[in-house]
Amino acid sequence: MKPKANRIGKTRADWIFDILNYVFLTLCLLIVAYPLYFIVIASISDPVDVYAGKVFLFPHKVTMEGYARILDYKSFFTGYRNTLVYTFVGTLINVTVTVPAAYALSRRDLAGRNLIMMMVTFTMIFSGGMIPTYLLVLDLGLYDTMWALILPGAVSAWNLIVARTFFQQTIPSELLEAAQLDGATNLQFFARVVLPLSKSILAVLTLFYAVNHWNSYFNALIYMKTADKYPLQLVLRNILFENSMGDMVEDASTLAAQQRLGDLIKYGVIIASSLPLLILYPFLQRYFIQGVMIGAVKG
Repeated sequence: MKPKANRIGKTRADWIFDILNYVFLTLCLLIVAYPLYFIVIASISDPVDVYAGKVFLFPHKVTMEGYARILDYKSFFTGYRNTLVYTFVGTLINVTVTVPAAYALSRRDLAGRNLIMMMVTFTMIFSGGMIPTYLLVLDLGLYDTMWALILPGAVSAWNLIVARTFFQQTIPSELLEAAQLDGATNLQFFARVVLPLSKSILAVLTLFYAVNHWNSYFNALIYMKTADKYPLQLVLRNILFENSMGDMVEDASTLAAQQRLGDLIKYGVIIASSLPLLILYPFLQRYFIQGVMIGAVKG
């Protein structure tokens, strides 16, 4: 006869605590999720009704005019293509450079690693500035190429520290000693042992770098002059400016129509630029949280 499991019922205080927890978390969810939901319904609603406060839970006078206007721009699809290329190539280079460097700096037998880490940390506080960086990009022949958006930021000091901390906590020195006794070289140990055990940090770094490349527009604004090479964020910025109220219009009806279209495009631009990351993030959320926790531990 199997012994009965010990079951302790919840007390009144436990029930109250659970209810308060659910209420608090629900409020947090609404605070975070509603602005995103509002942008979605506002992008397909009449801007006049949006400003009048008639759009709250459901769209009003549904229209896809804003999205249609954005899709009319050939540069929109060119920008999407460019951003996908910049994000893929940039993230690949970032991870390829960061992971070996972080692993090397995690090794206690690396001479001068503390000095190197001090220099890396120093760059998080002080930098050459925008003008010296621009002159360097110009002198290296990177201006108006995609490499100007990728190579200057090939390694993020913060991500390097996060990856180094991960290797220090996850890869024990005994594992290296055992591999060396079997005749493995440092490169073989890194490729056959370290990388297979580092899938989580690889996912974290990929997510961090990819989000940074996808959202970047300021570097393109400085280093790009050919419109066909603009990333999506810069293309959407230009579309928004084109349809803003920048020009003086004498006809009141034309001015109102221009303002209405500009407002529709404004919400549509937010959705167009954020949608891929909003779709991708739920699948990588656990890695994102893990990366934050890794970085919270002193290396």
